[in-house]
Amino acid sequence: MRRENSTVHALMLPWLAHGHISPFLELGKRLSERNFHIYLCSTPVNLSSIKPKISEKYSSSIELVELHLPSLPDLPPHYHTTKGLPPHLMNTLKAAFDMASPGFSNIIKKLNPNLIVYDFLQPWAPEIARLHNVPAVNFWSVGAGMVSFFFHAVQNVGEGFPFEAVRLHDYEQWKFDRLFENSAGGITDKDRALQCAGRSSGFILMKTFRELEGKYLDYLSSLVGKKVIPVGPLVQDPGIEDGNDDIIKWLDEKEECSSVFVSCGTEYFLTVKEREEIAYGLELSNVNFIWVIRFPIGESMELEEALPAGFLERVGDRGLVREGWAPQTKILEHPSIGGFVSHCGWSSIMESMKSGVPIIAMPMQLDQPLNARIVEEVGVGLEVKRNKSGELEREEIAKVIKDVVVEKDGESVRKRAKEMSDSIGNEGGRELDEVVNALVDVLHEA
Repeated sequence: MRRENSTVHALMLPWLAHGHISPFLELGKRLSERNFHIYLCSTPVNLSSIKPKISEKYSSSIELVELHLPSLPDLPPHYHTTKGLPPHLMNTLKAAFDMASPGFSNIIKKLNPNLIVYDFLQPWAPEIARLHNVPAVNFWSVGAGMVSFFFHAVQNVGEGFPFEAVRLHDYEQWKFDRLFENSAGGITDKDRALQCAGRSSGFILMKTFRELEGKYLDYLSSLVGKKVIPVGPLVQDPGIEDGNDDIIKWLDEKEECSSVFVSCGTEYFLTVKEREEIAYGLELSNVNFIWVIRFPIGESMELEEALPAGFLERVGDRGLVREGWAPQTKILEHPSIGGFVSHCGWSSIMESMKSGVPIIAMPMQLDQPLNARIVEEVGVGLEVKRNKSGELEREEIAKVIKDVVVEKDGESVRKRAKEMSDSIGNEGGRELDEVVNALVDVLHEA
């Protein structure tokens, strides 16, 4: 088919996590502006959470399509998402997702899409697409550095990664090794990822940009034997984040670049010790801060109880602590924000780079340590070093915050973050052009 004469109908199937569904939606929005009609497929509980993010502008070009998972005894419908999912049920969710593959096949039959875009944990999706004679493209919503590190480790056992800046400490290595060894339905996450990449039609899409990860994109391409195309940071419009006006009002009263935003993402919960070290680190830094703290479902507590005694009184108006959620994109865009104390989840890094905010890197788990090393390597942030046991220490937290936000030594980091933001603005259109052209080429070859 020829795109200039027809609308391309693309069916998107992300993994069942907000950090995956959100970038799929953002990619869908951008493609819908280039004559694509998007079907975004997920479970009802996930779709209900993103429905408010689809403005009237996209209401006719993006359709939400329900995929129903079996209601297993331990996995009722409200658990058909990673949000709030007890950790011991993660593999059960993956198995249930696999069991929904016949339903996905029926959706393809009904919608008859021209193209399928799928995530990295469902190798059955491209296989079903092939049976329906529909091309399928793999989209990774994580960084090229981490993915190339993983593929290198699989293909070159015992050989060091060729880019020395990206490495793992001993206390991180065993966690990373376990990351892809989880097994559900008799298949490990490692094999799922390898199969998903291998079955992609011609190329792979990656949520990143060349200025940040050019050499990792090229190395990954050599490892998988396919072109890897960056789609840009895919940051949502801050205008859709309503509420929390008191936070913006608080920021309005602060000097430019005088404050930090502190968040460890939606799926990591700080231990008592980590909360304590971060609290004292913020106090010692003497820098203004907004801190978002999250607790597991059913374990919420009063902030006064969760924080060191007298902490809130001592910091006074210099600090604002909130439980649960805050409009992160809108906060990072505010001129009073001079740094982001971040767990280095990939979406958070993309948002920080888009806003030109330097990062105080404080990785916790999963791909985050590797992401933090890339942040430091390209000069857009500094990492909070841990002790030999892998623990955070308040003095180091305070030092890195001051280095990035206040001290003269941090000028280069602040400048580099602004340069990175400018490069994103300049490259956005060209990146989307490359993505659209690649997708259209796949359709012509099908």
